[in-house]
Amino acid sequence: MPIGPARMPLMDHLGELRMRIVRILVTLVVCILVFYAAAPTIGQFLLLPIKDFLPQDENGMQLFALTPFESFGTRFKIAFWSSVVASSPMILWQLLAFFLPALKPKERRWFIPTFIAAVVLFILGVVFCYAVILKTAIQWLVEQSQGLGDVIPQMSAYIDIIIKFEIGFGIAFQLPLIVFYLVVFGIIPYKKLRGSWRIIYVVLLVFSAIITPDASPVTMILLFIALVLLYEISLLFSRIVLARKIRREKEEERELIGED
Repeated sequence: MPIGPARMPLMDHLGELRMRIVRILVTLVVCILVFYAAAPTIGQFLLLPIKDFLPQDENGMQLFALTPFESFGTRFKIAFWSSVVASSPMILWQLLAFFLPALKPKERRWFIPTFIAAVVLFILGVVFCYAVILKTAIQWLVEQSQGLGDVIPQMSAYIDIIIKFEIGFGIAFQLPLIVFYLVVFGIIPYKKLRGSWRIIYVVLLVFSAIITPDASPVTMILLFIALVLLYEISLLFSRIVLARKIRREKEEERELIGED
């Protein structure tokens, strides 16, 4: 998609922003219409990791809606968030492309890698949540009802918590991108982040406790471990990039000295 020039009148910038917002909204509306029709299939797929904790009938897993409006609301929620996830690459591209002209030429070369990394990390977070977290989290929550009563599998409640998990983990997995740019752009020195690892780990633990919708210690610890690994990988990658940058700057200095 085309990217606007760096210097434009204010009204042109606002016109470009409006154009990109319209593209995002049109894409979302089209996706919602498609995914609304496919919502039952998507819902069954979302419930697969926790099927052992749901009642079964001849048609598969059973969920209960207390009102007709709840059925519509749940179906629309599935369609909306499925559309957001499916169109997230296009949404992210439009947002980054709008701000790209404000970046310096050296900074622009990070545009495509940033776009790809953000999409890949979000998908990794969603897949990790679906494959590892959901079953463990729901199992822990259901077990808390033992001795108190039975858990009624309400449609809106189960779908809502699954969507919150998926979106939350997708966002949390953006951590390496944030850490990488903080280091590479010199906002926070690498040595400071490396030396303050104890504080960073505590912050990640608190963040894991906040972002997990179920307040389960099991879910929190699993997310914390994943974030620590991502944090360490991002620091390692930042160190490699910085080493190349320092080496290149030294070579440029030698060439300038040689010319003098």
